[in-house]
Amino acid sequence: MSNTHSYQVPQTPVVDEVDLKEVFTALWKGKWLIIVMTALFAVSGVFYALSQPNTYKAEVVMASANKDGQSGLAGMAAQFGGIASLAGINIGGGAGADETVLVLATLKSRQFINHFITKHDLLVPLMASDHWDMDSGKLFLDGSLYDEQDQKWIRDVPEGFSIVPTAWEAYKVFTEIMTVNKEKETGLVTLSIIHHSPIVAQQWAQLLVADLNLWMKNKSINESSHNIEYLNKQLDKTSVAEMKTVFYQLIEEQTKNLMLAEVEDEFSFKTIDPAVIPEEKVGPKRALICILAVFLGGLFSIILILGNYMVRKLINH
Repeated sequence: MSNTHSYQVPQTPVVDEVDLKEVFTALWKGKWLIIVMTALFAVSGVFYALSQPNTYKAEVVMASANKDGQSGLAGMAAQFGGIASLAGINIGGGAGADETVLVLATLKSRQFINHFITKHDLLVPLMASDHWDMDSGKLFLDGSLYDEQDQKWIRDVPEGFSIVPTAWEAYKVFTEIMTVNKEKETGLVTLSIIHHSPIVAQQWAQLLVADLNLWMKNKSINESSHNIEYLNKQLDKTSVAEMKTVFYQLIEEQTKNLMLAEVEDEFSFKTIDPAVIPEEKVGPKRALICILAVFLGGLFSIILILGNYMVRKLINH
């Protein structure tokens, strides 16, 4: 008598398939919910779109400024770059692309932007602007943030936070309204500012370019002056004729660089197309807002109906 063992294959539980006919039937029964929900979302979208103030964008197109002294500095860098580096002197000769990267990094830097906001007293129109009136040309402020009559901030902030917007907050908001794009093929740089007021957008765009050129100009003048002072001290210390010759030529190139910086207003960027007061708004996209509201209303109502359908089906089974 042999022992036999039977093996029973476990059966896979049968999962009810979704019946498309039942789904469409459920959607048809809930058509009024879809219509009402979509209509509510559409109306809400229209009111929201109409409540948003217009925004305008001003643009400046710039090209990197090529200085006449670049080739001379490049030659000096190739000939005496090693000696200058040992002396702690930067005599230039860097690629124009690298210079452009440095200038654009400065433009986006926290130090420069905060200096720009403070210099031109832009904190209030930056942080408290509400809308711009086309007829009067006046920029209106948000009364819940800033008391224009008493000229003080009254915004509601958590305990321990500053009522007056901090430099950190101002920098974050400013970088949201400023855009910088560089074309790879032409190297042209487009700086744009978006604001409720087209006049403010145009003014800030122009001021940014002017202040950036002035910032880089002063930086170059200070560096060249420091280098010349240092080289003169080293010249007095050495008695080697060859080294004196090197120092004289380094001083000559630094003096050229200093003179070019002092006479050049558009030091880093030359304006190709200055900013003008925009006549057409760039935002908000009211039609797109309304379309999205209708889509979300329909989608939300369909999800509710299908969710209710699936729950009832699970309960029945």
